[in-house]
Amino acid sequence: MKGAVFVALSATVGNFLQGWDNATIAGAVVYMKKELDLEATVEGLVVAMSLIGATLITTCSGSISDWIGRRPMLILSSSFYFFSGLVMLWSPNVYVLLLARLLDGFGIGLAVTLTPLYISETAPSEIRGSLNTLPQFAGSAGMFLAYCMIFGMSLMTSPNWRLMLGVLSIPSLIYFALTVFYLPESPRWLVSKGRMLEAKRVLQRLRGKEDVSGEMALLVEGLAVDGETSLEEYMIGPADEVTDDQVPAAGKEQIKLYGSEAGMSWVAKPVTGQSTLGLVSRQGSMLNQSIPFMDPLVTLFGSVHEKVPEMGSMRSMLFPNFGSMISTTEPQAKNEEWDEESLQRDGEGYASDAASADSDGNLQSPLISRQTTSLEKDMVAPPSHGSILSMRRHSSLMKDNAGEPVGSMGIGGGWQLAWRWSEREGGDGRKEGGFKRIFMHEEAGPGSLRGSVVSFPGGDVPEDAEFVQATALVSQPALYSMELINQHPVGPAMLHPSETATKGPGWAAVLEPGVKRALLVGMGIQILQQFAGINGVMYYTPQILEQAGVEVLLSNLGIGSDSASFIISALTNFLMLPSIGVAMWFMDLSGRRALLLSTIPVLTVSLVILVVANVVDLGTIAHAVMSTLCVVLYFCCFVMGYGPVPNILCAEIFPTRVRGLCIAICSLVYWICDVIVTYTLPVLLSSIGLAGVFGIYAVVCVISWVFVFLRVPETKGMPLEVITEFFAVGAKKPAAT
Repeated sequence: MKGAVFVALSATVGNFLQGWDNATIAGAVVYMKKELDLEATVEGLVVAMSLIGATLITTCSGSISDWIGRRPMLILSSSFYFFSGLVMLWSPNVYVLLLARLLDGFGIGLAVTLTPLYISETAPSEIRGSLNTLPQFAGSAGMFLAYCMIFGMSLMTSPNWRLMLGVLSIPSLIYFALTVFYLPESPRWLVSKGRMLEAKRVLQRLRGKEDVSGEMALLVEGLAVDGETSLEEYMIGPADEVTDDQVPAAGKEQIKLYGSEAGMSWVAKPVTGQSTLGLVSRQGSMLNQSIPFMDPLVTLFGSVHEKVPEMGSMRSMLFPNFGSMISTTEPQAKNEEWDEESLQRDGEGYASDAASADSDGNLQSPLISRQTTSLEKDMVAPPSHGSILSMRRHSSLMKDNAGEPVGSMGIGGGWQLAWRWSEREGGDGRKEGGFKRIFMHEEAGPGSLRGSVVSFPGGDVPEDAEFVQATALVSQPALYSMELINQHPVGPAMLHPSETATKGPGWAAVLEPGVKRALLVGMGIQILQQFAGINGVMYYTPQILEQAGVEVLLSNLGIGSDSASFIISALTNFLMLPSIGVAMWFMDLSGRRALLLSTIPVLTVSLVILVVANVVDLGTIAHAVMSTLCVVLYFCCFVMGYGPVPNILCAEIFPTRVRGLCIAICSLVYWICDVIVTYTLPVLLSSIGLAGVFGIYAVVCVISWVFVFLRVPETKGMPLEVITEFFAVGAKKPAAT
């Protein structure tokens, strides 16, 4: 866990440099235009050149990061920062300065686009939101420290704007060292390329433990998304601790589920229960029926968070910690790793010989390989209707090293990864089958089964029954057992991860229904974020406060007008830091959607008050107080919700194989809207004034709230692979109209 936190902190240095650059250029341009005698258009170009560079680099950053990895792109970002700082420190003329600003924009674009993606792919799902709020904190901290530096330099007799800009190279050198020596490659990207051994080592470092095989299974399963996914409901219990009279009667043959723990399995009955997810899937919720245009996907996601299992409960005991899907005990002399490089080196293709099949350290047959013997026995002799499959479950799987019950929640958010084998008899009488991947979500404890539509023999729930109700996302897996495939033919949809990796992402994957649905959410929230007015308020904060009389007050204290605007901006950014700290606390507690829905109305109210303050004569003191409070309130609420959440969501809702490409598309939309807002501000100010501009921003905030309420789902605590699976399911159901 500590490894993931340190890696996230190191990656956010790029966002610190972005905030630093935003502040330094705002201060340096005041002195630059005097020395270089810049015209207004050239001055605007110098400021906007970094935006142009960020926009240009974003067009290709995603696809390249999917090709060569996340880490090389972050190293490249730090290099752009460093060299641009040196060139700005030199800058003999405006042309060289424009080139330096372009390079600086390249560094900004890569950092802003890839840092949230990198953190999402390396962080545990339980703290992913908090860690992904760090870029917002780092950016504001960079702006605060830079404004403090500029304020100090502005008190000098002849401030040096080249030095203001060139100081950027010092922290960027630290960023370069961190990316080269401390940042590992994203384990999800490594898995997508079939480099399993490297991914396992990175996960061990990030999680601080040796056994990460279960999470490895989850990462590989994330490669197969947007297949034929269905929502099913089960009654689940441990396979070896229930008897026939304890199995709920459901009218269907029971099935057996195999977990990622060595020897772990459950008996399950498909049922028509009262699962929230099942009800939403079948008929939609009452909320969808009463609210027009509500996307069923929003309710589907929301139902997941209504019944998160309690730590230490019976439900949590049924879904213990991820254990050893690939056991690490007593490796054989020939311990072959399931890695693309070793496959090519040994020329074994997808086959595995007997020696490697028996090796506990073997990674070539990743799926339930330690259970092969028992599983083959079960599958060769299918059970009769109503019987219970049996498999010995090791007692240690239910307890930790100290002998205490395990109280985890599987792969995060109450989800557990499992597989099942299904087979049928073909036309020629030959049995055919294949694995199904199952993401299970716990719905209720044993006590809540009373009164449900599921019936038990005798009409009551046995006291010693450990059955839980669960909803399952069932789809085609990316993993399979090589030994079982040799005995049981499977369909063409079953892919080895290295074969999946060779196909590459491609634009075809972006056109899949689930990915398109996620893109609409990602691009929509990025567009509305920019048009909600953050740049207008940020760029014109000095003008707002000057009209309110705050700068005049500071001038009476002996501080010049330029220095006054710098210190006001520094104080504003300083007040934003504790607000971001609050957002970090609530990001994984109340969730992303809740933060947006609660902070956007405050943005709207603050903008409306600014409009009133600029239209109605409230008196000097009232005007100054109201304007100052509204500006501070706007910034603080923005960085709590609309600042970090769009980037967090965009880093969570796309499949691994196209995550870089899709987040780059959303970032490109962000930068284009940023440029539009920046260049239209002067025109709007001259035509409708500051009050009119803020009025437009207030209207956009109202539209944003409606969009979030109707279309943006809650993703807190959920594994990335489950989130993308939900989008795949939701895309196959028509949105509400």
